[in-house]
Amino acid sequence: MRSDVLAIILGGGRGSRLHPLTKQRSKPAVPIAGKYRLVDIPISNCLNSGIRKIYVLTQFNSASLNRHIKNTYNFDVFSSGFVDILAAEQTPKSQMWFQGTADAVRQSLHHLRNHSYEYVFILSGDQLYQMDYQKMLEIHKKKKAELTVATIPVTAEDATGFGIMKTNKNGRIESFVEKPSMDELEKWKSETPEEFNSSGRNFLASMGIYIFNKETLERLFNENEEGTDFGKEFIPKEIDDGGKVYCYEFDGYWTDIGTIKSFYDANLELTQTLPSFNLYDNERYIYTRARLLPASKLMGTTLDYTVVAEGCIISASRIARSVVGIRSRIGRGTTIENSIIMGNDYFPTQEELTNVSKDEPAMGIGDRCYLSNTIVDKNCRIGNDVRIVGGSHLEDGKYEKHYVVDGIVIIEKGEVIPDGYSI
Repeated sequence: MRSDVLAIILGGGRGSRLHPLTKQRSKPAVPIAGKYRLVDIPISNCLNSGIRKIYVLTQFNSASLNRHIKNTYNFDVFSSGFVDILAAEQTPKSQMWFQGTADAVRQSLHHLRNHSYEYVFILSGDQLYQMDYQKMLEIHKKKKAELTVATIPVTAEDATGFGIMKTNKNGRIESFVEKPSMDELEKWKSETPEEFNSSGRNFLASMGIYIFNKETLERLFNENEEGTDFGKEFIPKEIDDGGKVYCYEFDGYWTDIGTIKSFYDANLELTQTLPSFNLYDNERYIYTRARLLPASKLMGTTLDYTVVAEGCIISASRIARSVVGIRSRIGRGTTIENSIIMGNDYFPTQEELTNVSKDEPAMGIGDRCYLSNTIVDKNCRIGNDVRIVGGSHLEDGKYEKHYVVDGIVIIEKGEVIPDGYSI
């Protein structure tokens, strides 16, 4: 365990672009891959990198995130490690909620001062990737950097949505622009390895992953008392002032789960034979809550490129290119394609399964249904003979019992869909 490193995971954003999945939970608490939550990714990366002092900063809709962290990450009494939650709070110095990434860290500094550390990792709570933070720290120390920014090569199309860096031959960042327009992109091209350059990925985008020296972080807060955001204010100013800001070029898989489409694509990519994000690594574990669920039970179901979590009871005819979450119940004759079924927080009782009606079906998905291009959030009750078909033919918006975003139909948490309903 590294005693000189402390990690801060930012988990307090509204996640408005992931609505309605963030209607009742914060973005880092959104379920992914059938059994995990997004916040499990950066915490697992920390644990796999030997970092055991971890703070998670929370703010909006944080109850389920707080509960998940409390029930999951408990160290024994012989360890100095911790995963602690720091909720937004009023203090004598601030009566405001977190105003941005930097402001969240600034308001939490008095908690950090209770620990001995030299380096601070600032991490996002809503990204999907596997990174050995020790390699990034080695580069940071080798370059004698004050601040190191992790970057990943992206295409011109994607570059307009990120902060883009330009570096010298030693990896020092000399200039930075936040979300450049297509007209100015040409001057922001960088030399990238051939495998990326050949596919047009020659722009170095900030991943929102930073290492600060302790002294540097406190100095920047003293010099920028009104600043609230690392990417928009602190980092560009430090570069312009000649600070020792270096780049760590990451060449692995990384995706920002910032929109419904990116969330949907990232989940379904996990169903491929060899997905870019490896859930089956013998060393880099993805940790989550140990629920002690029984194995899933399937009866007469054809599965094709499908991820099925524990505790499911499935009698469906066919499930293809889909993710089926914990405790899912899917009835006879049902077909599911290109969909995410998040599952349930508890098992329905025998009494609940026998006392059902057309307007109040049992929890789960009923018989003879057809679902395609759909996200079904947790604890939904979908009756028999329901047909839900997402696609570009649907207009985005909020409807009586569902949402449509980028052609993807979303059934929000706890929704009831009666028998025969059609979308």
